[in-house]
Amino acid sequence: MYKVCAFYQFAALPDFRELREPLRAFCAGLSLKGSVLLAQEGINGTIAGSADAIDAFAHELAHGAMFGGRLNNLELKCSTAEAMPFGRLKVRLKKEIVTLGDAAADPTRQVGIYVDAREWNALITSPDTLVLDTRNAFEVAMGTFEGAVDPDIKSFGQFKDFAAQKLDPAKHRKIAMFCTGGIRCEKASSHLLARGFAEVYHLKGGILKYLEVVPEAQSRWRGECFVFDERVALGHGLQEIGLRERDKGHAGDE
Repeated sequence: MYKVCAFYQFAALPDFRELREPLRAFCAGLSLKGSVLLAQEGINGTIAGSADAIDAFAHELAHGAMFGGRLNNLELKCSTAEAMPFGRLKVRLKKEIVTLGDAAADPTRQVGIYVDAREWNALITSPDTLVLDTRNAFEVAMGTFEGAVDPDIKSFGQFKDFAAQKLDPAKHRKIAMFCTGGIRCEKASSHLLARGFAEVYHLKGGILKYLEVVPEAQSRWRGECFVFDERVALGHGLQEIGLRERDKGHAGDE
């Protein structure tokens, strides 16, 4: 049994290029596989390995000398896999750890209101709340929350166009958004706040945290949650749904 860890944090990493090789070597030394993205704005990725190796990796990011305490607020979500869900290790440099293409969207300056998974049902069933799925269309097709709006986008970079065309600050006073692990909502909520939207909420820890802590009998989630590794999708309790061909996944939660 392997431990799989999805993680991210927005943090100033002006030396991100110099961090690539030390981080790759550290992960390789622990026999970890998966994808890690480094950018000036932070880190994002999903990796897998033994439980001890994952714990050592998380400790190094949060408390080790490599990042010097700059990643002490990591969003971590761990699950398990019966088979190694990645074919190799990749550590890549990017302009953004999740690509939106809006300089005004800066989660280190402003972000929406985090909502705990246990409080999510009450928020999305409120009649004055617009529930918004920020993921790509193929992900939404596999599963989503009851009553959620599908932006019908092929990539997250198209979200700002959807917002400009379909969302109105005067009309949509209360927006609750969600994504797989939370990172896309960080950018999306920051984008909407910069455009003058008054109340923007997002599911802390994303769908994965909701499926982990909310009992299926109380769940408003319908379908399966696509994940960016060979397990393809997870269900309630973060149970594996299936496998797919190796090396055709994506890095992190994009």
